[in-house]
Amino acid sequence: MPSIESYQLVLAAAAACEDKKAEDIRILALDPAESGLSDYFLICNGTNDRQNVAITDEIEIRLKREFGVYPTSVEGRRQGEWILMDYVDFIVHVFSPEKRAFYGLERLRKSAVTLSIADLNAELKAAIASSRAKSPAKSAAKTTAKAAIKPAAKPAAKTAAKAVVPKSPAKKVAAKKSVAKKAAPARKTAAVKAAAKKRAAKK
Repeated sequence: MPSIESYQLVLAAAAACEDKKAEDIRILALDPAESGLSDYFLICNGTNDRQNVAITDEIEIRLKREFGVYPTSVEGRRQGEWILMDYVDFIVHVFSPEKRAFYGLERLRKSAVTLSIADLNAELKAAIASSRAKSPAKSAAKTTAKAAIKPAAKPAAKTAAKAVVPKSPAKKVAAKKSVAKKAAPARKTAAVKAAAKKRAAKK
């Protein structure tokens, strides 16, 4: 399916043809199975070679100014009887009336569908509407995915295990020594009192 930019480029080129008074402007939507890379042919003719050159100049200037796009190649501009401008997604053919009748591109492309500028405008609007409809759906999907991916809560067992950490043997020994040191003065006092009592009893 052609991109939105492809529609816009073809419409801008067709408008340039109209501004330069080109005759019998036709847009051919090409069959993808036969056309290779291009989606459209834009075909028209001027009344003389000089007008044909002016038409192609206007197309090139407009697409460069509005889109920053240049043709990959331009052929036949010097002679002016049949000028071809290749924009990859579409190709412009500007003929003299005689050369157009002689080569008959419309007849050669039997599988192509002829579109008016109004038809192409309608396709462009449909493509824009479709693109806008897809954008909210994508953003909603991203939001849902972010909400679904949350860090899992840590198990209660692990938290409890961290809270109750058994003391190492070294720490236990140190704790006992500390208690013993605190109890030592009291023990000494009790021993002194007991000795004093024994002495008093002997007397």
